[in-house]
Amino acid sequence: MTSVWHPLPSPGGWRAPERRLFAALAAALRDLDAVAAKSALEACAKREVTSLDAAANVLLDLAGQGWAVSVDGAGVFVAPPTGAVDPATEKLRVRTQELIKRNEQLAEPSVRRFVRFMEQPRLHDGVFISIFDLMRDGRDLAHALGAVQQAALEDPSQLRSAIDPYVQVVTGDRCSETGYRLIDVWRYFRHTWSNQYTSTPGRTMMLLVRDRAAKYHPVIGIAALGSPIVQLAERDDWIGWQPKVFLDSLEQSPTLRMARWITGRLSTALEELYRDDLVRDGLYWPSLWDEPTDAAIERLVKESETRRREHHRYARATDFKRNRDANDEEAWRVRAESDLFRSKRCRALADLLTIRLALQPHLYPKPSRAGLAGALTDPKARRAITAVLRRAKADAVGTEIADLTVCGAVAPYNVVLGGKLVSMLAASPVVVKAYRERYSDYASEIASSMAGRPIRRRSNLVFIGTTSLYGSGASQYNRIRIPSEVLGGSAPIEYRQLGRSKSFGTSHLSSATVRSLVRLAEQSATGVRVNSIFGEGVNPKLRKIRHGFDLLDWPSDILLQHGRQRIIYGICLVDNLLPYLLGVDQRPDYRFRRSSMNDARSVAAWWMKRWLTPRIQSADILAAVSTHTLIRPVRHGARVALPPDTAAPEENEQLELY
Repeated sequence: MTSVWHPLPSPGGWRAPERRLFAALAAALRDLDAVAAKSALEACAKREVTSLDAAANVLLDLAGQGWAVSVDGAGVFVAPPTGAVDPATEKLRVRTQELIKRNEQLAEPSVRRFVRFMEQPRLHDGVFISIFDLMRDGRDLAHALGAVQQAALEDPSQLRSAIDPYVQVVTGDRCSETGYRLIDVWRYFRHTWSNQYTSTPGRTMMLLVRDRAAKYHPVIGIAALGSPIVQLAERDDWIGWQPKVFLDSLEQSPTLRMARWITGRLSTALEELYRDDLVRDGLYWPSLWDEPTDAAIERLVKESETRRREHHRYARATDFKRNRDANDEEAWRVRAESDLFRSKRCRALADLLTIRLALQPHLYPKPSRAGLAGALTDPKARRAITAVLRRAKADAVGTEIADLTVCGAVAPYNVVLGGKLVSMLAASPVVVKAYRERYSDYASEIASSMAGRPIRRRSNLVFIGTTSLYGSGASQYNRIRIPSEVLGGSAPIEYRQLGRSKSFGTSHLSSATVRSLVRLAEQSATGVRVNSIFGEGVNPKLRKIRHGFDLLDWPSDILLQHGRQRIIYGICLVDNLLPYLLGVDQRPDYRFRRSSMNDARSVAAWWMKRWLTPRIQSADILAAVSTHTLIRPVRHGARVALPPDTAAPEENEQLELY
């Protein structure tokens, strides 16, 4: 059974040969004729028509994900799969989908060289060391756990002789135990995940969880905190800063404090905009803030549009490399006066003046409770307050909220629920402290480019979000809860299910398809609309892919639905989450003792009591742990499983023999 059929029209530039080839590919996919489909795909590629190559690759991916394909005299149509799918089948489908991209990455020569480099022994402090020395032999771990198996029932702390975890923040330093760069250690184990390793823009803090109970302190698991998704309805609903919820709350209790907060946010936003060149060019003058006019706002909007067009015509990514000296105000000023950021500043200033104009009758010259109550009855003023809320959210979402983008244990620790240990440690005080220390002096790239001087945001991590890899079945985040007494705090730290994702993205598209859509976007006759420059907007690759679909005249909102719902989790670390994120409260009220020096040890002790002790009472579990051995050839679950290299079969033999 299929759902609604969606047409895939032929782009305007296609001639009869392109239309025939595309129809032939569609017919082969409809008939499940693999030989004919391969032949048609090769014929499409030989035409060297970028749009045809992109269209053929997209259609092939959709068919591979279970979409129905139809072709007749009216054209080509596709329909997404429907109907209930049992969890095991869905998990297998998602895993297969992810492994395709993962194996494509592991087949790249540079990745293969990296893996071989890490696995080849090298001399360190007079001893030959390799990445295998950072893997715990399962027989050793099983023996150590078995030795304290019964004692742990009475005293779980006995397990510390078998596993003694600690958190290590990944920096540019080298591992003192092996001499490897910490980033290389993290990267190697990340390649054992079932999905491909990709870097993301913005903040990224990688973590290693290691075991000091064994020689060389083997790796228990890895984690990474990164800049969060800006718009996530399920998270934002739970936090309470969705516009409707926020406005309803203000209506119920309009206060002088909130009235001052609104005007204060506007003043701060104005101060963080570089305006010297706009004053020089007659686009802004100081009294305009107190008496904004529609004509002045319109001039700023027109200037913004003009500068945006100029940016798309002449911008080069090399002109927007990160400013290495965060205190260099002249460099920030030059960046601010670039076409891109002048466009953004003009638009931002126009928006601020529009907000000020709408709130003028209610909150100026002096904010008051009555003025706020009146503003909430005025549609224009309500929209203005919503805009202030969005700005406050934008300031906080990338600095005091993070996404747990990578989290899990490696073998053999994954067998004894080490993933839950890594999950708890990733939200522990030691990580909050490390995050604050890393980013307290960090100049925000976008805000500083808008201000023409370094802008440093607060860097108190107060909320962490993450998602399950699969939308059904067990998740390592289920039932994770650190009781308040463990960290001496006011409330437990727990992973709460907030909802499910909307199944939107590019995970169902192969690397070849993504490249072809990006190439199509970059060759557009209208010029390059997306330059992969930090500051142009969120997720430049996704915007290029959307543009590619637009050029095909295909429905991107439909075709980017990959059908993979993930469970969304949230971890609140403070008691005053919304007031702090909005900037109403100046200090976070953490749910744990901020002065604790042994919080990782306390979290590990709780994990041992709650999860590890019951787990190791099973002989089958200890047997499963012991299967991960370092006997040559190494058959260990923490080893990167490279796909066979057909171009160099002798290399495969060498890896196996090693």
